Amino acid sequence: MEKNIAKLTTADLQFYEEKGYWISPKLLDDEQIARLRHAHERVWAGDYDGDGYAMYGHISVPSDPHQIRKLDNAWWINDEVRDVVTDPIIGEMAAYLMQTNEVRLWHDQLIYKPSAGSTNTQAGNVGWHQDYGYWQASSNPNMITVWIALQDTDLKNGGMMSVNGSHKWGLIPDSDTFFDQDMNKLKEKYTADSREWVEEPCILPAGHASFHHSLTFHGSGQNVTNEPRLSVVAHLMPYDTFYRPGVQFHHNVTLLGARPEAGQRFANDNFPILYSK
Repeated sequence: MEKNIAKLTTADLQFYEEKGYWISPKLLDDEQIARLRHAHERVWAGDYDGDGYAMYGHISVPSDPHQIRKLDNAWWINDEVRDVVTDPIIGEMAAYLMQTNEVRLWHDQLIYKPSAGSTNTQAGNVGWHQDYGYWQASSNPNMITVWIALQDTDLKNGGMMSVNGSHKWGLIPDSDTFFDQDMNKLKEKYTADSREWVEEPCILPAGHASFHHSLTFHGSGQNVTNEPRLSVVAHLMPYDTFYRPGVQFHHNVTLLGARPEAGQRFANDNFPILYSK
């Protein structure tokens, strides 16, 4: 982690609360970026650290080379990823933005966006979605995603775009549309109630991160460069995050034990603490 990272200010918090996202200074040094890029290569090749147990079993790479790859809880099988997604500096930043005294890892992700090629105008798109659309088993929508770029990232290589202030809309039904590649159709769907839709690109130099609220609509377009776009992502939650049954299933519920109970905190070793005040 980069040394001498400045503390967040009240202006940073106000920006986040107004926009639904915030762009960090450089968090990773160049050596760490290189190691994480190599971690991507190792994970997708099936070269794991530790006992080699991936969250969903065997990791399969899509047969279509233009399709995005996404893996949850890569920290289980790669030490470099674990060091980043459990880093207390990131935890302290997230704690300030969420206004909480403790931050735990909900889960991480490795995301690999290949070059889209020239045959599919939507290949590699990430549809407009809200992260909390997938996380409704969590009692607390005040969660945050830390998306860390492992190369300079802009709209040419499929950088993320956020919808300004959309976290204030609350949870929109059926917003779990990460893999829906028709972004224009999704935009029409989510603006049907005359919501103001203002897209803002998250331009990130290598090692920088975007922190966005779990209700912020975001998505990304094609990577039209010749190199893959690599990222490591930490999804984080505050202290008071409990299991909420009777909603959309999430695999994290299985990590609470054989018979999870309503109101049970996501607070065991599967959800490590990054920061506690």
